[in-house]
Parts: sequence; structure tokens; C-alpha cells
Amino acid sequence: MNKPAGIPSTDDPAVAGRDPAPGVQAPLWLLALFAFSGTLAMHIFVPALPSAGLELGASTASMQLTVSFYILGLAVGQLVYGPLSDRFGRRPVLMGGLVLYTLAGIACAFAPDAHALIAARLVQALGGCAGLVLGRAIVRDSSLPAETARRLALMNLMVTLGPGIAPIVGGVIAASTGWRSIFVLLVILGVTNLLLAWRRLPETGSRVSHDTATLARNYARLVVSPAFLGYSIGGGCATTSMYAFIASAPFILVNELHRDAHEVGFILAVLVSGVWLGSVLTSRLITRLPIGRLLVGANALSVVAAFIFLGAVLQGALTVPLTVATMFAFTLGVGITAPAALTQAVSVDPVVIGSASGLYGFAQMAVGALCTALAGLGPDPALSTALVLAGSGCIAQVAFWIAGRRRRW
Repeated sequence: MNKPAGIPSTDDPAVAGRDPAPGVQAPLWLLALFAFSGTLAMHIFVPALPSAGLELGASTASMQLTVSFYILGLAVGQLVYGPLSDRFGRRPVLMGGLVLYTLAGIACAFAPDAHALIAARLVQALGGCAGLVLGRAIVRDSSLPAETARRLALMNLMVTLGPGIAPIVGGVIAASTGWRSIFVLLVILGVTNLLLAWRRLPETGSRVSHDTATLARNYARLVVSPAFLGYSIGGGCATTSMYAFIASAPFILVNELHRDAHEVGFILAVLVSGVWLGSVLTSRLITRLPIGRLLVGANALSVVAAFIFLGAVLQGALTVPLTVATMFAFTLGVGITAPAALTQAVSVDPVVIGSASGLYGFAQMAVGALCTALAGLGPDPALSTALVLAGSGCIAQVAFWIAGRRRRW
């Protein structure tokens, strides 16, 4: 039987494969802080996109690339941090990521133009991804399997606070002290994390030589699997496509719906709560419904919401209440779909669960980056975003159908 959403499988690469280091355990709050910093940096800048674009003389599409490239950095990090930490140790690799995160924050704060800001955001994401990826591995290194599941679930609960509060904090800071102050805050957070890692983080892993050839074979094995590709591409189109709206929201709400900039963060926080509620519902529904049916049904809810949003845009009838209602329904579907798609993808081939987890994370973030970039095309952010959400939802439904038919049970 599948585990409820939010309780990581002990087959996960961050959970399985090592005996816990006796007597060595990193504080859970510290690991959660590292992971929280990576998610915080992605969302906190979103409410400031219009004001930053105005100061830098950049287009809407260029400013949305600062989000797209951040997501792309998270995608690449999913593939590289695990092998690097196996070879050089968890502590030095994580601290190296925190250094990148901090230096990139300084570069963002002093960016002279949009191109420099985009590049700095990419590096910032590569650094911030270290805490997201290695936090789970460190928990497993120092915990027994039963304790690992409990600690990871608790850490995930802490980390999910990031997307909820980040837009509110970012909106308040941008309105009061300017958008560059957001990156000053992130630099302070990076320095704090570095000091805490230096003083409080033990080395929990044992250094081993990573078999690159085996990793390549595992990835190749998954890439040619129609079932894995269906769940991975479908999972990305159904879930991280929501980043397209998150990146476009300031331009839609401020420029088209004429709301104050400080309201953007609160509206986005309401929408992110849809993901939270969906995750809670999944933990209850997954024991009552077949996971494949739950997956398709939840994505169907998102598709319907996306087409209602698209219809309102085409008819010129878009309002703030309608936007919030449709996007809340969309993110509710995302919250249910996300754990179901991940569960299906990593269970396609039990022999390569570790590689499947990393490759799925990469595919999911890559799709999110692409959707965010596409939403920045054209003169009407609302129309571009609606088309991306509706189109990606339909692609996800087709991908899930193909995966379900081709999967070997």
C-alpha cells in the first residue's frame, strides 16, 4: 500500500541505502531552515517584479525570467548535489551551496540590469537547492528508518511555510524599503545559515566514490520508459505549471486588475494554501481511492479551473474574486496531484528508485521553468498565463493516460 502524502518512503534515496551514523544527529530545525531558505528565495521576490522591472527598464518577460531561471537552478541541483555529497561529504557540499547562495544574493542586490539579475538568480538557486536536497540525506544518515519517516514529515511541514509567507514578506519589504532590500535580507539569512552550519552541523555521511556509469545507465533506463516519462512530464505540467501564474500575478493584479502592490503577497498566500489543503486531502483520500484515479481526477479539477480562468480573460470579465477562486481550485488540484504523481513515477521501476526520484525532480522543475518563461510571452500576461495553465493541464491528462496504459504492474 502507498504511504500517505507527506510521509516519505523509506525507499527514497535520501532515506534508504545507509546505516545511521551512531551518536551523530543534526538539529531538525537547522535542516528545515536550510531548506526553507531555498524555497523562500524563490517566492519572496515575486511581488517586487513590477517595481524592479520599472527601475531596471526591463520588460515583463525579462523579469519573469528571474523566476524561470531560479526554478531551472533548482532543477539542475536535483541531479548534482546527491552525487557530490556522496563523494565529498554532506557538510562541505552544503556549506559550499550556502556560500553560492550568499554571494549570489549580494550580486542580486547590486544588479545593474535585468540580465545580471537573471544570472545571479540562477546561481542563487543552485546554492539554495543544497539545503533542499541534502536536508533529507542528512536526516537519513543520522536516523533509523522508522524515525526517518517521522523526522522528514516534520521537516517537510516546516519547509512548506516558505511559499506561504514569502510573498507577504516580499510585498511588505518592496513597498517600504525597495526591492533590493529583499536580497539584503536573503544575504543576511545566507550568512546566518553559514555560521550555524559551521558551528552546529556535523558530518553525517561517509564518503564514497560515486559510480557515474551506473547513474548514467539508471537515467537512460528511465528516459526510455513511457510510464516514467508520462508521470514525470505529466507531473510537471500538472504541478509546477502553477509557477507561471505566481510569476505573472503581480502584473495581472497590479497592471490589469488595478490592485495595490502590497496586496499581491496576501493573495498569493491564499493560493498557496490551496496546495497545503490538497496535500492534507491526499493523506485521507489515498487510502480510499485508487491512486491513478485520484491523480487524473485532481488534475481534471485544475484543468477545469484553468479553462474558467481562460474564458474570463477572453471575455474581458476577469476580476480579483474570480482570479482567486479559480486559482485556488487550480492549486487545490496541484496539492493532490503532486504526491500522487511522484509516488507513481518512482514506483515504475523499483530497481532505480533513487535515480527516478532525482530525475523526476529535475523534470518537474524544468517544466515549471518552461511554463514560467512561456507565460512571459505576449503583451497580455493574463492571457499568456491562462493559455499556459490550460495547455499544460491538458498535456498532463494525456501523459497520465499514456503512463497508466504503458505501466507494468
